[in-house]
Amino acid sequence: MEEYKRLKRELVANGVILDYYQDTMLIPNGNVAKWDLIDHKGAAAVVAVREDGKLLMVRQYRNALERETLEIPAGGLNGREEPTEAAAVRELEEETGYTCGQVELLNSIYTTVAFCNEKIDIYLARDLKPGKQHLDEDENINVEAYSVEELKQMIFDCKIQDSKTICGILTYAAKFAPESA
Repeated sequence: MEEYKRLKRELVANGVILDYYQDTMLIPNGNVAKWDLIDHKGAAAVVAVREDGKLLMVRQYRNALERETLEIPAGGLNGREEPTEAAAVRELEEETGYTCGQVELLNSIYTTVAFCNEKIDIYLARDLKPGKQHLDEDENINVEAYSVEELKQMIFDCKIQDSKTICGILTYAAKFAPESA
């Protein structure tokens, strides 16, 4: 494969959770192109499985979609250096009130590779213990629980459209609940 070369990177805007850059790129065929880049510090998500086999889900309003979504618990890292496992455990407790005794990596995804470097590590959490939510001031999250079969049907019916949630649920189903895969 021929080489692409970045000629210039310009910061267009700083955001709270991401920065927007415009890159000037030299393409192998000799053309010069402008490419957008969204720089994200990363995130972690968690498929939390109760003893009864149901998965904890969070229902919350998402401004970008102007509606509520049903998702696995997740959130951004508190800086690029924060271990994603620690972030997943923190987000599980903050959003659902549950703590966990066991965590393991399920999958890692890049959400939008054409223009964004956001990476989300998705963990499996077991040995859950209920507690109290610790929501941010701008969060209003309802915690719900569903079977793997119910969630898969919601994915197939296009009721769940969030990529990390789809990836987490289907990876869990394939690896740990193969009878439902």
